[in-house]
Amino acid sequence: MSIQYRQDMPPPGGFEAVKYKRNLPFRGPSGLVILGAVTAVCAYGFYRVGMGNLERRELEREKVWSRIHLVPLLVAEGDRDAYRRQEAALEREREIMKDVKGWEPGKSVYNNARYRSAESIVVL
Repeated sequence: MSIQYRQDMPPPGGFEAVKYKRNLPFRGPSGLVILGAVTAVCAYGFYRVGMGNLERRELEREKVWSRIHLVPLLVAEGDRDAYRRQEAALEREREIMKDVKGWEPGKSVYNNARYRSAESIVVL
């Protein structure tokens, strides 16, 4: 008994070509386009920072000059307030010490024209 072997052969015309290349779909912009976009965004950001610095510097200059021009007004206002407070304090002193004979409101309580602290006075 003899067994007949049949050899497996390629189909007529041969097999299809083996597909070994990557066939990937388009997945967005190229690296050069992305780099260009990032550069443009950074340039715009630096431009805005520069404009903000100029604006901040101008506001600071305006604030300094407004303070310079307001100083005389503020000093005068402070002087008026100090005078008003001093007059009110004298009036309170007059009211409190009205029954004390020889008391002069606003006069220094020291016998010397020069103020001396308590530590500099030596008591024997």
